[in-house]
Amino acid sequence: MILPADHSADAAIIGGGFFGCMIACHLAEQGQRVILLEREENLLDKASYRNQARVHQGYHYPRSLITGLRSRENYTRFVSEFGECVHTGFEKYYAIGREFSKVNAAQFELFCKRIGAPLSEAPGHVKALFDRGLIEEVYRVEEAAFDARKLAGLVKRRLEKNQVRVWTRTEASRVEPASGGLRLHASQSGLPVGIQASQVYNCTYGDLNGILRGSGLPLIPLKHELAEIALVEPPAPLANLGITVMCGPFFSLMPFPSTPWHSFSHVRYTPHAGWNENTADDMSPAEARATGTPVSRVEHMRLDALRYMPEVGNIIHRKSLFEIKTVLPVNEKDDGRPILFRRDCGLPGLHCVLGAKIDNIHDILDEIDNAEAPPARHAA
Repeated sequence: MILPADHSADAAIIGGGFFGCMIACHLAEQGQRVILLEREENLLDKASYRNQARVHQGYHYPRSLITGLRSRENYTRFVSEFGECVHTGFEKYYAIGREFSKVNAAQFELFCKRIGAPLSEAPGHVKALFDRGLIEEVYRVEEAAFDARKLAGLVKRRLEKNQVRVWTRTEASRVEPASGGLRLHASQSGLPVGIQASQVYNCTYGDLNGILRGSGLPLIPLKHELAEIALVEPPAPLANLGITVMCGPFFSLMPFPSTPWHSFSHVRYTPHAGWNENTADDMSPAEARATGTPVSRVEHMRLDALRYMPEVGNIIHRKSLFEIKTVLPVNEKDDGRPILFRRDCGLPGLHCVLGAKIDNIHDILDEIDNAEAPPARHAA
């Protein structure tokens, strides 16, 4: 597709992941003319796909009551709206480590009670899968996974229905003030493209600062990790289970619905590198990707996890997905996952969006609709 050099829109969205696509649909439903730019060939093919595929119910955040409460509310909204893409056909269990865990079983139970998350004692045959010398307690919970491929199909249909102009293989480089709003500079197949828009939404997740760098604007302090999600074939006793061991240097093993396999991650070994991006001198995610794909650490994950659950020793590694994971540094201590919605980020009309969990989408859309929102805030 060869585009003419200049276009106009009410809103331009940079980033064709789940958040960018849903914001584009939301604005188009309000009658705005919207253009969506995605650097890759396909939508929802990067961070929206390369993750645990967990729809959070709040259990994962016992040290952040606000994140737990928001997850509980958004879980119901997400399952209701995207039910055709949600997989609930498995049993989900959370286990609490006896040592190295930042919460004990009593604290976890109290947290779940406070946020209203369903919790019950795991049956004996499930408890028997764990080394009870290392695991204090095991609980059955209600949590789901999402099929990223089905979700991408649903989102594409919504974009078409709402007449959002979608440009793939189009990379945005910078934003500058222009008469009546902003001018967004981009390129497709080496050809320059300009978009005149009243509002520009930067929804590039890990690459959030890329547009700000290119535009000569102050960066947003971010913490990045180069993360590995291993996709594994579980042994028969674990095939219909989702397992998360909390809350410390432990692991998760749960269905990855867009494949026949499970995702396998480990707090200690999933991150291959971690760094802060605060200034233009700090390494960008693009520079990190340019170093190449690292060697999988799935064997380290497996050897550590089988101490807690011996059956994990029988998993079969099929492939690994690598992606940049980005969080706000302020939440490293409590593991909270608020959204970042920064209005007028260096320029009037330029808005930066970061949603750390897929169910955060409802918080993002609520913020967009909140006409009284301040120019810059972290919303829980």
